[in-house]
Formats: sequence, C-alpha cells, structure tokens
Amino acid sequence: MRKFWAVLLVLMLGLLAACSGGEKSSGGTSSDTKGTVKFGGIFDITGGTGDVGTPYAEGARAYFEHMADQDINGYKIEIVSDDYAYKIPEAQKLYQKLKSKDKVSAILGWGTGDTEALRQQVATDKLPYISGSYSENLKNIEESPYNFLAAATYSDQARSALKWIKDNHSGGTPTVALLYNDTAFGKSPIEDAKNFAKENGIDVVDEQIIELQTLDATSQLLNMEKKNPDYAIIQQTWGATATILKDAKKLGIDTQFIGLNWAAGEGLLPIAGDAAEGFIGVVTHAFPYEDLPGLAEIKQYLEGKGEKLEDKNQKFIQGWVSAKIMIEGMKLADDPTSGEGIRGGLEKLSNLDLGGLAAPVSFSADNHAGTNQIRLGKVENGKFEVFTDYIGY
Repeated sequence: MRKFWAVLLVLMLGLLAACSGGEKSSGGTSSDTKGTVKFGGIFDITGGTGDVGTPYAEGARAYFEHMADQDINGYKIEIVSDDYAYKIPEAQKLYQKLKSKDKVSAILGWGTGDTEALRQQVATDKLPYISGSYSENLKNIEESPYNFLAAATYSDQARSALKWIKDNHSGGTPTVALLYNDTAFGKSPIEDAKNFAKENGIDVVDEQIIELQTLDATSQLLNMEKKNPDYAIIQQTWGATATILKDAKKLGIDTQFIGLNWAAGEGLLPIAGDAAEGFIGVVTHAFPYEDLPGLAEIKQYLEGKGEKLEDKNQKFIQGWVSAKIMIEGMKLADDPTSGEGIRGGLEKLSNLDLGGLAAPVSFSADNHAGTNQIRLGKVENGKFEVFTDYIGY
C-alpha cells in the first residue's frame, strides 16, 4: 500500500510540474522561454494614406508572424497593432493603450504628423520608435532620442533626386516645381529641397499644393505649366500621384515627374495607367520581382502560407524591413525586454546587411539616421525598372 501511495505522489508531482510552466509573468509563453516581448503597431489602414499604409502594415505584421516561433535572447515576440486612420488624436489614444495596457517595449509607427507629435512622449517613456515617416525633423537626436529612421529622410530623398537632376540635365539651368499636400508629411521636405536647389544651381520655379486624396489636379497643373518646369518633384502617395500624372497627360504637359518614395511603387500603376509611363520614382526598398538574396526569406514565409511573393508589392517589403530592423536591434540588446535595452541594441547596428531589400543601415548613440541612400526607378512598359545603384548627394 505504501508503494502505491509513493507512486501516486510521484505522478501527481510530475503533473503539477508539467502544468506550472504554461504562463510567465513577463508575457505568458511556454516554459522553454523567459516570456514574450510585445511591440506596438500604429498603422493607417483606412485613412488618407491607407493606399500605401495597408501593405506596409501587412508586411510589418507578417515579419512578426514569421518570427513567432523563434527565440530571441530567450524570448518570443508579438506585435499588438491597430488602425488609427491617419488621425493624430487617434494615434495618441492608441499609443497610450499600447504603453499602459499592452506594456509594449517598442513601437512601429506611421505618419509624420503623429510621429512628430508623439516624439516627446516616446522619449519620456523610453520606447524606441521606428516610423513609416522619414521626416528630417526626426534626425534631431536631442529632440527625438528614441526615434530611429530606417530609410533616407524625405529631405535626403529630395536632395538625391535634385543631385541626379543636376548631374543628368542638359541645356542650361534645370527648373523644378514642387507638388505636395498640405500635411506634415507633404510639407516635410519642401524647405530643405528649396535650399539644396538654391545651393546647387537649380531653379525652383513653382510650388503647388494638391490634396492627399484629390481626384482633380487640373487647376494646379495649369498654374504649373505657366512656369514650364523641366522637372516636378511629387511628395504624395499613390492616389494623388496617379491623379497628377493622368491630368498632366490630358493637358499635354511634358515635364519629367519624379516622385519621392511613397509616390512610387506598383500600386500606382493600375490607377495611373499609361500616364505613368516615364515617371521616375525614388526607390528606398526592393520590388518583389528583383533578383535579391533578401527576398528568399519572404518568399519562404509566404509559400508556407500558400501565398506568392509576386502578389505582394514594394510597400509590403518596406513594412517587413522596418520590423526586421527593430528585431535586429532587440537581438543585440543587453536587456531585450526594455525600451532602453532595445535602444542600446539598435545603436549597435552597423552597416546592417538587408540582403538588398533596402540600403544597409547604421545607428549609433549620437546618430539615429540609418542611411541617406536611395535608388531611382522609371516606369517602362507598365513596370518600375530600377536604373541606378544606391546613390546619395
């Protein structure tokens, strides 16, 4: 009888031990990990930039799903995200939820207005923040000590485009118009572009404000046409860019249009149609159809879900890369569970090779601008064809 009770006691102790490892106070994962580190996502799905924001958010979430079964310094990772519809007050509400309720350790954000509005709070709360905004203002590390730029700023994109214009223009002084929307995103690179143009012998002859979701840019383009610029730099997303290109074609305007990164990409092509032919775009991230080693990881993930790489677009890759950079920083963190630790890990990234998905990025304790490099691509036969290596100014 004693033997029976002894065996029963051993079995009960074993059962209790097996059951006791199911949850961890740091996040609730299986007993072979220390817990789960949560990351926040503030994305635009239904707002003014949802045309590019939706695939970006999909790519960022996909990267976390891809990494869900992997241990990073002994931890699992998870993203908690929502749509803020490109409204700054909604972004602020979502931020407070992510910080206070979800206890995230870092955030992937989106828009220029909301990212700039949140940067002081982000610094106070010590939450690393990689945004879809590439505002030059975020370079100021004293004002934005927890913001990291994962691609060239809009101002750097404009400077590189203007440098390319200067180097490739023939027939006198090049003239340029600037077409942008009246948001923090739209206006972000304008003064820097004008200053760079002035310093480099390029004449900015016109500026036109064209709303983010406009369906008619005829009046602005007629005003621009009076100045007859050789080039027009567009700071928009796909929708307004398509409107500009279609209306320019109707009016017979032969200006060379060059769009910064959110104006470029495959989503522009079906809505602009043949009006997109000859359009030049700033390319910060790879297209899925390029022959690049970094695409293999994405292809493998998608095939595991029964999906195809060719059904995704460049903005999906852009979101994937932003998430990947954040997690590469976490891998190098002394404390991968805290914002301070992840910031320190990001600051250790030096010439991070992204397999061609984007320009290599480097951060340090006094520089959170990862790169100033871009490529340029031109629409030829209904497809963006990249025609430069990574260039700067």
